[in-house]
Amino acid sequence: MAAKIKRGDKVMVMTGRSKGQTGVVTQVITETGRALVEGVNMVTKHQKPSQTAAGGLVQKEASLDLSNLMVLDPSDDKPTRVGFRIEDDGSKVRVSKRSGTVIPEPDWRA
Repeated sequence: MAAKIKRGDKVMVMTGRSKGQTGVVTQVITETGRALVEGVNMVTKHQKPSQTAAGGLVQKEASLDLSNLMVLDPSDDKPTRVGFRIEDDGSKVRVSKRSGTVIPEPDWRA
């Protein structure tokens, strides 16, 4: 199945304790169907001290299931479902079901 959510997409959390929060996807774990979103679903971990890092309580992002995320429509920043369309030149693009606009490929390298 084609990837509807990719690294670098702006998404909104639809369910759970982080419901309504938005952020940028930093990592997609395809094997388990989960994703890490920047600044969302923060958990507190007990970190053991090592030679390079101090120990203590550390805040970090926990993964979210892909079914709980929706891509934000590029035209109005509201959550939308994602579809696919074949363009005239033969390329396959992601399309917003809400407005019909093309969702651009995220530039996550910047």
